[in-house]
Amino acid sequence: MNLQLPENMTAIAIDHAAGGGPEALVPTTMPVPQPGAGQVLIRVAHAGVNRPDVLQRRGMYPPPPGASEIPGLEVAGTIVALGEGADPALHGQQVCALLSGGGYAEYVLTDAALCLPVPAGLSLAEAAALPETLFTVWHNVFQRGAAQSGERLLVHGGTSGIGTMATMLGALKGLEVFVTCGSDDKCAEALEIGADHAINYRAADFVERVLSLTEDAGVHLVLDMVAGSYTQRNLDCLAPDGRLVTIATLGGAKAEVNMAGVMVKRHTLTGSTLRARPAAFKAALAADVLAQVWPFVADGSLRPVTDESFPLADAAGAHRRMEAGDHIGKIVLDVAT
Repeated sequence: MNLQLPENMTAIAIDHAAGGGPEALVPTTMPVPQPGAGQVLIRVAHAGVNRPDVLQRRGMYPPPPGASEIPGLEVAGTIVALGEGADPALHGQQVCALLSGGGYAEYVLTDAALCLPVPAGLSLAEAAALPETLFTVWHNVFQRGAAQSGERLLVHGGTSGIGTMATMLGALKGLEVFVTCGSDDKCAEALEIGADHAINYRAADFVERVLSLTEDAGVHLVLDMVAGSYTQRNLDCLAPDGRLVTIATLGGAKAEVNMAGVMVKRHTLTGSTLRARPAAFKAALAADVLAQVWPFVADGSLRPVTDESFPLADAAGAHRRMEAGDHIGKIVLDVAT
C-alpha cells in the first residue's frame, strides 16, 4: 500500500548554462516520481556524494538513457511506495540503495533489487555512504580482480571514498594493502584506517617504494583511478600474473604500455564502469554484496569513513569540498531527518 505522498519535492538540478562549476547545482521543485514495475520510491534521508557527480556537473559524464538527470548515485532512507511486482514487505523498510541517478532529491526511484537493509547500529548517514564505493570495490577488486587472502593490493587515492573502502574491505578479506596519498598527513590517516603501507607519491616514487617494500616481488593487484601515465608504472609494480584494474581515468584515457612486459609477466589489464551496466547485472552484484560483504556491515566490522556533511540545498558546497581534495572518506548530503 502506498501512502499519500506530496506532489512535489526539492531536488538539485544542474544548470548547464552556468558554466559547469559548483554554482551550477541549483535547488529546484520537481514532481515526486512514481515507481514503475519492480521499483521502489525512497524518501531520502541522506545521499552520498561521489566523483562521478562532479564529472556529470561538468558535462563529462552524462546519465545513461532512461536515468534521472538529477545527480546522485546512492542514498539511504525509507521505502514509501512500491511499483508493481515489488515485495510488499519492503514498504516502510529503511534501506540504502545504488542508483543510476536522482539521489540529490527528497524522493528517488530505484530497482527494488538494488536496495540493501540498514542493520541496527548503522546510521542512515553512514548507510548512504556505502553503496557506490562498496559495489565498485567488491566488483573490481574481488570479482573482476580475483583478489585472494594473502595477496598484496595497491590502491591509489588511499583516503578517497573508494580508497578507504578498498583498504577496509581488503583488510577484512586478508589482503596486504598498499596505498598512495598526496601528503604525509593523508598517509597517516590511511594507516589509521587500516592500510599496511602508505606512500606519499609527492615525496617518493611509488613504484620504487612498492618494489622496496615487497623485496622486488611486487603486488598482485592494482586498483587504479588515474590511468594515463600511471598505467605503465602500475604494471611495473605488478608481480607475475598480476592484475591491473582501472576504474577511472583522472590522469587521461590514453596510455603507452610495454606489451612485451605484459606478455613476459602474464599481466591482466581490465577495468569497468558501473552506472550504465544492465539492471540484471547490478541486481546480481547487489545479491553478492548482500551475501559476501553485508555480514561485515551487520556486525559492525565494516563502516564507511565519512568526512563532512552538507544540507541538500548546499550541494555546491559539498562539490567544492570534494574538488578541493582535502576530504577523508565520503562526503554526504543531509536531505531529511
